[in-house]
Amino acid sequence: MAKTVGEGFFADPRIKEAKKLIQDALKEHQKQITGVKPGNPELKESYDALLKNMGEYRGGALFYNYLGTGIGNGPLVELADGSVKYDFITGIGVHYMGHSHPGVIDAQITGAISNTVMNGHLQQNVDSAKLIELISKQACKNGAEVKNVFLTTSGAMANENAFKMIFQKRYPAARFFSFEKCFSGRTLGMAWVTDKAAYRQGLPKTIDVDYIPFYCAGDHQGSIDLAVKAMKKAITRFPGQHAGFCMELIQGENGSWVGHTEYFEALIKVCQENNVSVFIDEVQTFGRTDELFSFQHFKLDKYADVVAIGKNSQVCATLFKDDHKPKPGLMSQTFTGASSQISASYYIINEIVNGGYLGKNGKIEKLHAHFKGHLEKLAAKYPDKVSGPFGIGAMVAMTVFGGDEAKSKAFTMKLFENGALSFMAGTTPTRVRFLMPIMAVENKHIDDVCALIEKTLNEMA
Repeated sequence: MAKTVGEGFFADPRIKEAKKLIQDALKEHQKQITGVKPGNPELKESYDALLKNMGEYRGGALFYNYLGTGIGNGPLVELADGSVKYDFITGIGVHYMGHSHPGVIDAQITGAISNTVMNGHLQQNVDSAKLIELISKQACKNGAEVKNVFLTTSGAMANENAFKMIFQKRYPAARFFSFEKCFSGRTLGMAWVTDKAAYRQGLPKTIDVDYIPFYCAGDHQGSIDLAVKAMKKAITRFPGQHAGFCMELIQGENGSWVGHTEYFEALIKVCQENNVSVFIDEVQTFGRTDELFSFQHFKLDKYADVVAIGKNSQVCATLFKDDHKPKPGLMSQTFTGASSQISASYYIINEIVNGGYLGKNGKIEKLHAHFKGHLEKLAAKYPDKVSGPFGIGAMVAMTVFGGDEAKSKAFTMKLFENGALSFMAGTTPTRVRFLMPIMAVENKHIDDVCALIEKTLNEMA
C-alpha cells in the first residue's frame, strides 16, 4: 500500500527510538516523586521571587502559590520550591490524566513534531479528522443526533459557538434560559449567562437570561414543579422570545450539584412545546460520569440539539444536529488547537472509551465510591466540621464548617499547605470540591488525600 512522506516520517525507527529515550528518562526521574514532600528551604527565596514577579506581571497574585517544574507522577506534581503535592483539582478539571502521563506525553510528542504548531479552520491535519470522527461516533452511539463537531480552543468559546448557532436557528428570539448559580464562562457573552454578578461588573449587557431553580434531591417533585412553573412564567412574560435553554446537568462551579432525568425531561418538554433549543453544557462534565457524556448518563440523548465539551478533552468542541448547522460566515476562528493538543485529545478520549473507565463497574464509579466512603466516615466522625459528600463520578465535594466561605477558603489553603489541591465552589453554602485525575489516581492516592483532609480539619480546630 502506498504511503505518504508523512506516514513514513512518523513511522521512522529513529522517531520511535527518540520517544523511547524520552520515556526512559521520564520513568527514571518519576521514581523520585513518590509522595507528598515539603518545599526545599534552599529554594524558598528564589521561589518567592518567582511568585512575586508572576503576580506583578499578570496583574494579581495567584490563588495558590503554585508554579510547577513541568514534571509529576500521576496525581502527584512537583512545584518549583521542590515540594510535591496531590493534585485533586486538576486545573479545575483539565488534567484528567494527571501529570506526566506516559501515553499522553507520547501523543504530545507526535503532535509536537508535526509540521505546524497550530491547526486552524483553513488548514487542518488528518489528526483533526480522526478526533472529530471519534467524538461524533461516541456522542451518537445511543441515538443522539449531534453528529456535527466544531473544534475550538476553550470551553467558553464552545459555549459561545453554541449560543450563536441557536440564536441564528431561532431568530428573532433573543432570550435564553439557564439555571440559577450556573457557570458558562467569562467571555463578554458568557459573563451574562453565568449567574454571578461579580463576573460581569462593569460589562455592557449582551444576553438576556431567565434563570430557573436547579434540581433539589431533597424535594424531587417540588423542585420539578417549581422549575416548570418558572419556565412557563417567563415564556408567558416574553412569548416567543426564548431561543434556547443552556443546561448544566451537573453544576460543577456551584459545588457538584447533580440533576435528575425526570427533572430535565419536564423542562425539555416545555422547550419542545415552545421551539426552544436544548443546549447541554458539558465543558466540565464530559468524561466524569459512568458515560462519556453526562447527557448519556441521564438518558437525554434524543433531546440534545447542541452540546459543548471541554476541559479534559484538551481540544474543546461544539456538537450540533443537522437542523442547527450554521450558515456560512457565522463560525470560524484562527485556531482549533495545537497539534500536540489534538493528538493528546484523541489519546485521552479513546482511552476513556476503551480503557475500562466507563460503565457501572468502571474505574470512574469505583474511584468515586472509594472517595465517597472516606468522606462519609469523616462526616460521621466530625459532624460539626464536615457534611456530605456530594457529587457524582470524578466530581466530588463536601461542606466544611457549615459552608462558611471564609472558613472554606482557609481550609483549602491549609490543605494545599499540607499537600493536596482542592478548590472552593458555590455560595450559601460554599463547598470544597475535588476533580480527580481519573486516568492517574488509585485507591491508595485517595487514602492519602483523605488522611490530609482529616489532618487539616484537626489543625483548623
